[in-house]
Amino acid sequence: MSSQLTGTWTVDPDHSRIGFSSRHAMVTKVRGAFNDVAGTIVFDEEDHNRSHVEVTVQMASIDTRSSARDEHLRSADFFDVETHPEMVFRSSRVEEVDEGGFIVSGDLTIHGITRPMSIPLHFVGVDTDPFGNLRAGFEGTRRIDRRDWGVTWNTPLDSGGLLISDRISLEFEMSLIKQSDEVSPAPAVDAAGADAEGGGPVER
Repeated sequence: MSSQLTGTWTVDPDHSRIGFSSRHAMVTKVRGAFNDVAGTIVFDEEDHNRSHVEVTVQMASIDTRSSARDEHLRSADFFDVETHPEMVFRSSRVEEVDEGGFIVSGDLTIHGITRPMSIPLHFVGVDTDPFGNLRAGFEGTRRIDRRDWGVTWNTPLDSGGLLISDRISLEFEMSLIKQSDEVSPAPAVDAAGADAEGGGPVER
């Protein structure tokens, strides 16, 4: 693991992707992504207890290559972006589980509901780009059940199935730009942000 990772990094939205895929009509997949992503990652190679992550996604930036579908996803049937404009992940623990492999655990807020979630990430590498920026790359995937965050709209098919799968695959392809070699403290946790539904850890 490169010692260059220790320090504070920001997400480069132009070269990062937070995407998703879900089964549609039981026979194919719909894929999409969020185009407006921001985040700060603090990494301490010597003490992972000091590492932390915060990423914010603007839900209105959803893009599935269909304007009609995107408008439906922004509506109250799904994400209700006028009421809940952001998806936010804040970490509570960062663990290195093997060489280049991490588990980032924390709270994910979608649709006004906050629930714990762990995300496996793989360190791709670190290098300096032509503009002098030190970049690091991470990739990972995680399956969730959208119903756990109150996104429940669906419609039945004649076959007895449902139009949209409840299980969603989240896809993370993150390009980070180093801002400083210093390790800033984690932000204070707001206890009021606890899950109003009282849900505990959900493992899928």
